[in-house]
Amino acid sequence: MAIDTSRHQQPPSPLPWLLLLLSATTGLVDAVSVLGLGKVFTANMTGNVVFLGFAAAGTPGFSWPPYVVAILTFMLGALVAGRLAKRRSAGPLAGWLVRAAVVEGALLWAAALVALGFDPATPDPLRTFAIIALTAIAMGFRNATIRQLKVPDLTTTVLTLTITGIAADSTAAGGANPNWARRLGAVASIFAGALFGAVLVRTTGLTPPLALAGAAVVAGTIGAARSLQAAHLSAEN
Repeated sequence: MAIDTSRHQQPPSPLPWLLLLLSATTGLVDAVSVLGLGKVFTANMTGNVVFLGFAAAGTPGFSWPPYVVAILTFMLGALVAGRLAKRRSAGPLAGWLVRAAVVEGALLWAAALVALGFDPATPDPLRTFAIIALTAIAMGFRNATIRQLKVPDLTTTVLTLTITGIAADSTAAGGANPNWARRLGAVASIFAGALFGAVLVRTTGLTPPLALAGAAVVAGTIGAARSLQAAHLSAEN
């Protein structure tokens, strides 16, 4: 007699798809910061540390305050998210992700409001630093949250190890190409976000890409949370 195992099959996790979407929003945010705020990253801190070194050497075109503000506020966001993650304990994952997404989305929307009418050609220093701080806090908060999920090859902001893995674990290197689709997806997502973000910054200003990034974070996380809840209920039944 055949045994029906369909009830016991777990649906695929929505987390990888959510993290790919969040990776695309990284491209949007960094397009705003690099193209609109003066060569500063608010999602990728490696670039800021390198640029800070250039500024320390007195290299023309590099000024240290934006990089320091971005790094410190990014760390602040990560600190807050880390403390909240410790309090989560064994609570539902879906609810925690939605709350984190609402915080990140609110910060990005606040940055979008500050950026209304902002002209990168004649930047207002106060508004520049406000946008840097808001987006860096959001990205630090997100990075600390995603870090708790421990999904391999999908950090949503950093690609160095991902690209290394594509080559080092390939069949040409004697590997088995683990997670190759996920890794390529991460690269493609950030590239697509940066491409679309650059077009938006050049044609519409800083507000639309920031508002879109916030909406994508919140909507995508709510969709993933519903899938997680449905899977949990299915497993209980």
